[in-house]
Amino acid sequence: MIMQHTITIKAGRSEKDYWKDLWLNRQLLWILSKRDISVRYKQTLLGLAWSVIKPLMTMAITVFVFSFVAKLEGDPGIPYALMVLSGLTIWTFFSNTFTQISNSILINSNLVSKVYFPRLLMPLSSVAVGFVDFLITFVLFLIFAVASGYGLSWNIIFLPAFIVLTFIMSLGFGLIFAVLNVRFRDIGQLIPFVVQIGLYLCPVSYTSRLVSDQWFYKFYKLNPMVGIIDGFKWCLLGDKAFFDPKSLVSTTIIALVILTLSLMYFRKKENTFVDHI
Repeated sequence: MIMQHTITIKAGRSEKDYWKDLWLNRQLLWILSKRDISVRYKQTLLGLAWSVIKPLMTMAITVFVFSFVAKLEGDPGIPYALMVLSGLTIWTFFSNTFTQISNSILINSNLVSKVYFPRLLMPLSSVAVGFVDFLITFVLFLIFAVASGYGLSWNIIFLPAFIVLTFIMSLGFGLIFAVLNVRFRDIGQLIPFVVQIGLYLCPVSYTSRLVSDQWFYKFYKLNPMVGIIDGFKWCLLGDKAFFDPKSLVSTTIIALVILTLSLMYFRKKENTFVDHI
């Protein structure tokens, strides 16, 4: 027997009905996710290879600028290139997911104006692209770690927690930018700038050990990505990598608050998308 579900569209549907609709449309989430992954590399000469080339080029340039030119030191006992690649691995997940979510409504504007479904499916489907890029960069790190003889730490068992926190952060910020991007198209020009600046404000290319003894460190660690990136490095590189567990308190609180507020904001503005597309 084939089970069929009927979704009724009516005014004043409750919040419970919305989340029920979201679950009933889960197959659409899968379809949109596969489409987003396919479209990302469609008609490109190198295709999926860009997910390998980009982090390698970024790592090479970063190591040259920060290590050889600026003469910054990494965590003692950890190869600088390996430290940078570990930071890039989680930053790639955040930045790519945040960017995709921020543009998700406009990318699917044809669906928004024609078909009813919970609009939250579009940002959620965008996570797939960022996660695929993350997995590729993560495999690159594993190859480099083994090839360099550094190996892996038992701390890696905590890795899923930091991946979840990164997902929450990218979804929280992405939903806010997705709504603003529909109303103000200038936001689309701002997103790459935010990602680029964030790369330098977060300990991707350097270690937080450099600022841990400074007076402004207590403000520095309020950046929720600081605790996530430091914790991710600690998971991959072991106890030699600098990590302040106390930073996770503010990180977790900020992440949950941003996600809650962004979901409320998205739901409030969801019905206005069609008016601005």
